[in-house]
Amino acid sequence: MENQKQLYLHYKNIRLILIWILVLNWAVAAAKIIYGMLSKCESMAADGFHSLSDGTSNIICLIGIHFAAQPVDKDHPYGHKKYETLFSLAIAALLFILCFNLAKEGISHIKNPLAPQIDAISFIIMLSTLAVNFWVMSYEYKKGERLKSDILISDSLHTKADIFTSLSVIAGLIAMKISSRLAIIDPIITLMISAFIAYSAFEIIKESSKVLCDTAVIMDDKQIENIVLEIKGVKNCHKIRTRGRNDDIHIDLHVQVHRSMHIDEAHKISYQIEQTLQERLPGVTDVVVHMEPLEEPKDSR
Repeated sequence: MENQKQLYLHYKNIRLILIWILVLNWAVAAAKIIYGMLSKCESMAADGFHSLSDGTSNIICLIGIHFAAQPVDKDHPYGHKKYETLFSLAIAALLFILCFNLAKEGISHIKNPLAPQIDAISFIIMLSTLAVNFWVMSYEYKKGERLKSDILISDSLHTKADIFTSLSVIAGLIAMKISSRLAIIDPIITLMISAFIAYSAFEIIKESSKVLCDTAVIMDDKQIENIVLEIKGVKNCHKIRTRGRNDDIHIDLHVQVHRSMHIDEAHKISYQIEQTLQERLPGVTDVVVHMEPLEEPKDSR
């Protein structure tokens, strides 16, 4: 019951963070899209649609959090936390679609570039939204690290791409302000933005696949082995495996004890191993210990 209460509070915090960021992302997107279209600045509008996708991904995150927050049940004895990782893949899919559409627009306007209207308002909008994006990215990433949330970290990478694309748009605005002959830069920057978005999507898929494909979470088996060998009665520890997410690590290991040890004593040691690993290693939620008798050395006589 206590674990379920902690899980509820954990996802409540993530939900509130996502709602707050959703409002900021859509405000930023509206400013870029509206003025980008009015001024015929394709790269600014493209950057605005990227910001709009940030807001859309926030909604996907909120849906994912709803499923991830569900308690353990008969069909899901390990809980629903992987839904958070699964829905982060939906963010990546959204990014790839956006990347494709922007690249198509950029290519079509390289041959027929538009002449955007560049003025002081263009720079004010881009610099203001850049500051907001930088704050959102830093805030969301720090919260994602602290709460060990795949969705918040994935979403912050999405926003991080926004920062790089906004910088490229500002650079393009400066160039086009210097000379109208450089209007070709606008669709080129749009293509650069689509490349940034594709890279962000790839990073999200790479991190999510580690969880969904049960990649080892704790790479140093020796760390676990040393902790287990400190427990009185344990003679050997081997076949160590870990999987899951950073906030939901499952450990499976084999432990050897003296073959004459009573089953009650072996059970106590198994319980102590589980408790010790959960206390010493942050994020460990489940430990399965396979008890084995220590093989006695054969008499060489």
